[in-house]
Amino acid sequence: MNILLLGSGGREHALAWKLSRSPLCRNLWIAPGNGGTRNVGTNVNISATDFDALADFALEKEIEMIVVGPEDPLVLGVVDYFKGKPALQHIPVIGPDAQGAQLEGSKAFAKQFMMKYNVPTAGYKEFDATNVNDGLAYIDSLTPPIVLKADGLAAGKGVLIIQDKEEAKAALKDMILESRFGEASKKVVIEEFLDGIEFSVFVLTDGTSYKILPPAKDYKRVGVADTGLNTGGMGAISPVPFVTEELMRKVEEQVVKPTIAGIKAEGMDYKGFVYVGLIKVGEEPKVIEYNCRLGDPETEVVIPLLETDLVKLFLAVAGGYLSEEELEFKNEHCATIMLVSGGYPGDYEKGKVIKGDHDIEDSLIFHAGTKADDGKLVTNGGRVIAVTSLGATLQDALNTSLANAHRIEFDGKNYRKDIGYEFVG
Repeated sequence: MNILLLGSGGREHALAWKLSRSPLCRNLWIAPGNGGTRNVGTNVNISATDFDALADFALEKEIEMIVVGPEDPLVLGVVDYFKGKPALQHIPVIGPDAQGAQLEGSKAFAKQFMMKYNVPTAGYKEFDATNVNDGLAYIDSLTPPIVLKADGLAAGKGVLIIQDKEEAKAALKDMILESRFGEASKKVVIEEFLDGIEFSVFVLTDGTSYKILPPAKDYKRVGVADTGLNTGGMGAISPVPFVTEELMRKVEEQVVKPTIAGIKAEGMDYKGFVYVGLIKVGEEPKVIEYNCRLGDPETEVVIPLLETDLVKLFLAVAGGYLSEEELEFKNEHCATIMLVSGGYPGDYEKGKVIKGDHDIEDSLIFHAGTKADDGKLVTNGGRVIAVTSLGATLQDALNTSLANAHRIEFDGKNYRKDIGYEFVG
């Protein structure tokens, strides 16, 4: 079949790699794609949020399935757009409708949903310009650290964890009254701080039934031992050593089942992934956040473990018979290390020539911020390449990724050499 994948990051390259391996995939186009996706499909110079252009392309190329990688087109209503066009209604779109995407698009919506369906999460209150003084008083009633979250999408930068009450009050006013995160922080959620260790669980659903993928753990901080500024993710591992069968049983019973039941009860047209960001507090799981798509760089470690044909799974999702499918996974460990531009997550330069990526045989190389420029592969973002490896043990997988991360070269290259450090050595 003819498949159109939306997005341009490492997540999309990993999805494109897996989709292209299916005997059911005849042609794969990626809009807009990157310097690596061109090796497993055909890049199309169309933005993932240019719905009119995507519609014209879908008709021209007789697209039979659309897979949405990033959150922006989902929150903006790409599923609703295609459903609302008679000439396009026959094309299944893998992802939730705009209502379902609000689980990521609005922190307040997600918290209300969790409370309504008894999903364990941190206590919270929400504030905007009409009651910002109440928010200041609420901060006074809390014991630091204090968690402030911009309600809307803020490119992963809208969460602040602050140790001082006066600093937290200043930040709240800055977010709401001075638009620190633009429209995203017109409303701010203030949460109870949860102390524990984080991990992620990915759920594929057809809106009624679901399948759970292996858990993953990503590393957000730019520096060794989780220090320094937050990033989009410096690496990830899967499975996660501390996530036991008992913990996963609790996640399924207390989180996944009520979440899918809530999606159905709310009448969401949800055919895609639910990313559940979790924290283990004591022995209990609590939800930090939902995303309406796979995570990045977690996709780069979860998808390589999946043995089952992804196109076949997506057809089951679209057709509403996911419960009839069986998921199979490799009995291995997977680790990815993200190579990033010098200066990231602050200011960085693009256009640095990348060398050595074709010389790697024992790792999967998933491109994130790259592009082809006059026959050369160059950097085109903060996070540049994810080096992903499988191994019999986590240490084996990490060793391979580290060795190959060293081999790939570009000016200013930076990467963390301690991904998975809590669990090895």
